[in-house]
Amino acid sequence: MQSESQIPIAAATKRRFAVSLAVFYSAFFAVLGTHVPFFPVWLKAIGIDAVWIGIIAALPAITRFTTLPQVTAFAEKRQAIRAAIMVSALATAIGFTMVGLQQQPLALFLVYALTCTMWTPTMPLTDAYALRGVARYGLDYGPLRLWGSAAFAAGSLACGYLVGIIAPRDLIWVIVAWAVVAVAASLLLQPLDDLRHRTPERHAGKPLLRDATFWAVIASAALIQSSHIAFYTFSAINWQLQGISGLTIAVLWTLGIVAEIVVFALSPRFSLQPSTLIAIGGVIAVLRWIVTASEPPLALLAIAQLGHGFSFGLTIVGTMNLLAQRVSSHQIARGQGYYAACNGLLGAATSIASGAIYARIGDNVYYVMAAMAAAGAILIWSARHRLTAQPQSEASGG
Repeated sequence: MQSESQIPIAAATKRRFAVSLAVFYSAFFAVLGTHVPFFPVWLKAIGIDAVWIGIIAALPAITRFTTLPQVTAFAEKRQAIRAAIMVSALATAIGFTMVGLQQQPLALFLVYALTCTMWTPTMPLTDAYALRGVARYGLDYGPLRLWGSAAFAAGSLACGYLVGIIAPRDLIWVIVAWAVVAVAASLLLQPLDDLRHRTPERHAGKPLLRDATFWAVIASAALIQSSHIAFYTFSAINWQLQGISGLTIAVLWTLGIVAEIVVFALSPRFSLQPSTLIAIGGVIAVLRWIVTASEPPLALLAIAQLGHGFSFGLTIVGTMNLLAQRVSSHQIARGQGYYAACNGLLGAATSIASGAIYARIGDNVYYVMAAMAAAGAILIWSARHRLTAQPQSEASGG
């Protein structure tokens, strides 16, 4: 049986898929780039107190390991991943519009919870759609995904610029505007083959959860990615205490995103096994957090920030390539849902724990994050021989 990448494909069809996916990644990550830094600012501006802000901000992580796997599994069972992305994008735009009309904490909490239920599955659904297209058209994931990283940076910078122009109470409408752009971009996504006629249903579901190598992939990736949580939460606070200016902090963050984009762009040239890429990402994360914990001079800190391309970007590239190899197309959305759930659960637990640890030992919390990344690197390295043997294929059906 021919693999999907061996089926003759018109160059124009392949190009339309790649362009439409890049456009949607850009629009979706622009929403993230405005939401992540500025949604709490908006909450504070409308009078929500710190306790409620903390509770509300936890909702995306909670939905990632509660409702998200059910949404992705349902979309896959119905063979409607592309349609689910469109519905999710539309529901997100409507949801954020309704959020913007709320003023009371409890009402805002409830509306935002419903919004997150439909919003958080968008990323794993899009990655599942992307990996199906990667297999179908013989493309590379990294060059498609880099447009999301670029849009995240651009969205953050644009919203940061607008903060000086519009009232903080109006920031929610910037998020809504990008969400509407994402709805329009979702309509451009190209249909993919209906796998119902090519893959047997008997393979769907539980076998994926019984695959120890699948768990090794998602657990190691989650450990390495969650080791970034303390950095995301406390880096700016620490750097300000060290006397680093706000502009310099913005430049340091931008260095990390640029490095990430470069890694995604160059990823088709990588010849190492995906498991090795993840292990390298974990080792670089260990070194990065050890350096960051030591309050290094600015030049060394900038080099550590460039390590984000490896600790974050290379880990993603390796993870997506492994999932593409190990998980058959008719289970890829389910696999992405489980990966997002694992990431969300560990990320939420790490966020809570890192806050308590930071309160006791300050920036030495990075040593704990280094230990997490090391555990992820060791796990994937110990499983590398099983991961390179007998990868799943369409013919095997999973």
